[in-house]
Amino acid sequence: MKVKIQDVQTVQPPYSRKTEDIVPLVEYWLANQPSRYIRKAVKIFEGAQVDKRYSIMPPETVFSDLSFEERNKIYTQQAKKLASEALLKSLESKSWEASSLDYIITVSCTGIMIPSLDAFLINEVGLKQSVVRLPVTEMGCVAGVSAMIYASEFLKANPNKRAAIIAFEAPTATFLMGDQSMTNIVSSAIFGDGCACVLMSSEEDAIGPEIIGHEMYHFYDQTHMMGFDLTNQGLKMVLDEAVPETISEHFPAILHPFLEQYGLQLKDLNHLIFHPGGKKIVQTVEQLFHDLGKDIESTKKVLKDFGNMSSATVLYVLKDILSKQPKSGDYGLMLSFGPGFTAQRLLLKW
Repeated sequence: MKVKIQDVQTVQPPYSRKTEDIVPLVEYWLANQPSRYIRKAVKIFEGAQVDKRYSIMPPETVFSDLSFEERNKIYTQQAKKLASEALLKSLESKSWEASSLDYIITVSCTGIMIPSLDAFLINEVGLKQSVVRLPVTEMGCVAGVSAMIYASEFLKANPNKRAAIIAFEAPTATFLMGDQSMTNIVSSAIFGDGCACVLMSSEEDAIGPEIIGHEMYHFYDQTHMMGFDLTNQGLKMVLDEAVPETISEHFPAILHPFLEQYGLQLKDLNHLIFHPGGKKIVQTVEQLFHDLGKDIESTKKVLKDFGNMSSATVLYVLKDILSKQPKSGDYGLMLSFGPGFTAQRLLLKW
């Protein structure tokens, strides 16, 4: 049973600011710190290779003492609004009725909603009462690819079905004003808010890149590398500085055996659809692919224009790749890393 990607759409939150305009807010945030520490923080923001980011609340509100409850209320309101917009945008682009969807997978790790986002979409968009729901809430940046893997498995087992994946992330809802650690500074410098929707199908007449294969790769004894600690103030970022080095060490084991299952090598890949976790991770991957003449320009473009939007980011990269209209026969590799520590891969063929 062939499973194909039908459409990718993105929706931006209502507020945006260039990095140069964020710097005064960073200086305000860290005003009680030594001037040397503030200069270092500003350099991190200026050197993060993020020119602009979007947010679900005004930047001035992000850098305020809002409580976790207040931030989560904004997160919930915007999740419902932006996810509905993204889903409707995708459905309209394919002339699909909302009631024709058989599976809906919602992805988010930057806020808490019970019922989960998919339940609200059933009512807001008008999904059928028998739609199968799957909320993915605790996989962080890797969850966009994870959701596509789950959808692929659903669709492969069931012919003539349709699935939608909606990834909504708002890292600004997790910002802790009182956490002036270097970890929080680095994560604040690279993250932004965003929402993406992917439509997939196992219908016989579906036209689009086919999902040839997928696989997860789990790093043993590395659960400390990335994630959130739940504190009384909210979600506190965990981000080990050894992440890029760890990825580099495991890269051969992550890629070569996976591609060999399909008779492929790295040189056979035409498109790299890589999640831009941050400048250092992007540089690490770019160096690994440089000798093969491969580029990750779409990945760098998304990081520059939007920042790291956690699970939604790789879907923005996929949209950019699709806009280039790959040739028939081209291969593409989607790759993300996330808490666990884990890497997840998805092989596409046009």
